[in-house]
Amino acid sequence: MQWLNELMRALLEGAYGLTHSWGLAIILLTVGVRAVMYPLTVRQSQGMEVMKRLQPKIQELQKKYKDRPDEMQRRMMALYKEHNYNPLSGCLPLLLQFPILIGLFNVLRTYEFSSGFLWLNLSAPDPYYVMPVLSAVTTYAQMMQTATGDKSQRMMMMLMPVFIGWISISFPGGLVLYWVVSNLLGIVQQWMISRRMSVQRRSSEAT
Repeated sequence: MQWLNELMRALLEGAYGLTHSWGLAIILLTVGVRAVMYPLTVRQSQGMEVMKRLQPKIQELQKKYKDRPDEMQRRMMALYKEHNYNPLSGCLPLLLQFPILIGLFNVLRTYEFSSGFLWLNLSAPDPYYVMPVLSAVTTYAQMMQTATGDKSQRMMMMLMPVFIGWISISFPGGLVLYWVVSNLLGIVQQWMISRRMSVQRRSSEAT
């Protein structure tokens, strides 16, 4: 994966050459990564939207066949097939994004920035804890957008933002800046995708 780290480093330095600000370079790089991954985000969101609609039926099956797990699994798979939903469709975009995120993480975690951005020393943790708090809040907001109502997911929605905020306390400001900006862009993208799918669904129902 060294080649990916070098690619991310080159892109970061190229962004700095355009903006002459390391903070703006991180933001520009984040926008670029989000733009590249947008088709994957759309696909993932479409799968989550189907899962939201199926959630009441899934809960009904879980309640009805809680003592017959094999039958419950069979009927759930039949339900997925009926609605043309692949349970693994949400995992593939995440797996494809993962190497890019790891490459960015490795670069931003160790890069020696020659200047700061706003109040941040991009190579050191935020002394005022503003960015860690923002990382937790934006993570929660983004998870809320894609919540399906599943009980196990509700627990994750409480724990994950706290975990992200906690580890962000010790991470360099540049890395947390990337995370916060990425979350904010993700929130905007998800709103746009949900709005478009809602319009398409109303149009389909009208016809």
